[in-house]
Amino acid sequence: MASLTVILLLVVLATAVATGARHWKVPAPSLLVVAGLLVGLAPWVPDVRVPPEVISLVVLPPLLHASAEELSARELRPVWRPVAALAFGLVLASAAAVALVASAFTPLSPSMAFVLGAVLASTDPVAVTALGRRLSLPPRVQTMVQGESLFNDATSLVLFKVAVSGAVAAGAVSLPGAAWRFLLLGGGGALIGGAIGGLVVLIRRRTEDPTLETVIALVTPYAAYVVAEESHASGVTAVVVAAVVLGSTGHRLGSPGIRLQTHAVYGTIVFLLESVVFALIGLQLPVMVPELEATEGSWPLWVIACACTVLAVRLLWVFPMSALTQYVRGGRRGERGAGRPRVSWRVPAVVTWAGTRGVVPLAAALSIPLTTDAGQPLPHRALVLVLTTGVVVVTLVGQGFSLTSVVRWSGIALEPEHTVREEAWVRGALAGRALAELDRLAELGAAPPTAVDQARRRLDAAHGHGAGDADGPREETLHEDDRDLRRVLIRAETSELHRLYESSEISGATMRRLQRALDLEQASLGEA
Repeated sequence: MASLTVILLLVVLATAVATGARHWKVPAPSLLVVAGLLVGLAPWVPDVRVPPEVISLVVLPPLLHASAEELSARELRPVWRPVAALAFGLVLASAAAVALVASAFTPLSPSMAFVLGAVLASTDPVAVTALGRRLSLPPRVQTMVQGESLFNDATSLVLFKVAVSGAVAAGAVSLPGAAWRFLLLGGGGALIGGAIGGLVVLIRRRTEDPTLETVIALVTPYAAYVVAEESHASGVTAVVVAAVVLGSTGHRLGSPGIRLQTHAVYGTIVFLLESVVFALIGLQLPVMVPELEATEGSWPLWVIACACTVLAVRLLWVFPMSALTQYVRGGRRGERGAGRPRVSWRVPAVVTWAGTRGVVPLAAALSIPLTTDAGQPLPHRALVLVLTTGVVVVTLVGQGFSLTSVVRWSGIALEPEHTVREEAWVRGALAGRALAELDRLAELGAAPPTAVDQARRRLDAAHGHGAGDADGPREETLHEDDRDLRRVLIRAETSELHRLYESSEISGATMRRLQRALDLEQASLGEA
């Protein structure tokens, strides 16, 4: 009963802090970690220990799914090269650097230092997405940062399992064995995720029950994760790939009412889970520190050293990679004779600073075995947990609170006017498509003249001023003929919106906002 009370109080606290963060316009993950840390330091608060399966099985799948579903194959295609370089090369470089630093400055053995390096090697998709939602980054940069954090799991997970095997068995690991494990984890997870995502698309296209559709949406990430893990593949990769498949087709699935209901339910669950899990990260550090040995008292300095290492390696990897990419791109554009353009530091600075650690490293660290194969306690396991949690806290708080300033300083953030102009142009295009459909219906005599005149006045105003009939439900009273005609026109506008998105003329964020506005208006008209 006491544990249940603590959990309920934690949910209330996390929800209150996350709500306050939105009101104060500060990054919720960073504020939640600070709140959890302060609460954990209070002497009357009982220890809260989180089993690794709670995070990896209960919390991670829906949060990863929500992050990955915001992307699509169309958005990932232009940035797959930098994403691949970050998700593979940078992970390996970060793991090696952290292992070297930990071996040199901490009591960790080389095998346990490699475990720490593998845990801290990858950025965290949950934290990156949660921090990125409040930034007006250009679509390409947002996709690159988010895609890296989503697809570097296979690399870091292979490194982690190889490192743990070496630490537990105290034996060497062969390169062919590691390569095979990578293919099994990453490739197997991608295949399973793609299959489950495709199957869910087929099921949802034939589902018209809002309750059943919502249940399918909630179960999908758990199904992908469990099937992949039981097949000894990467559950995280399976969830990510399944979500990308659904993100590429989700705007065409279900009716407007079903999409609105699913979005509302899923959004509520994601908000609660994000709020609780980041507060839990802060709560874990005061619980783990007392378990350290007397020789491990310098852990705060080691945390800072490891955090600086992952940031320095990221900077030394991202800036040269970006400079090379810009140099090659300039050559392809035939700029040799006119001189190549000056290399920009703005995007690399933001990409570097956005590489926070979070939920995934914590879940990996908690899953480290307690004993070796010989039955002896695994040496310095508590120190690895403390260093991991400490680095997660430092990056979430330090980089999280300052990321907005870095983005503003870099000057790459999209101005609010950019979004307004794009939405105004798209709404005008949608109104123009609806006017064309209205003209066609009028020529066929398929709608009453009064309904056609009323709809034409509304659409002429939208087409001429960029304001929209995509703004949401209206207060005016419509007759049934008007409602029927409006439903037809909304379907025409929705079709045009999908065409603009799939032809890469508008961003995914704009498409989702206007799709939701059209869904709200169509839902306000009632069932056809």
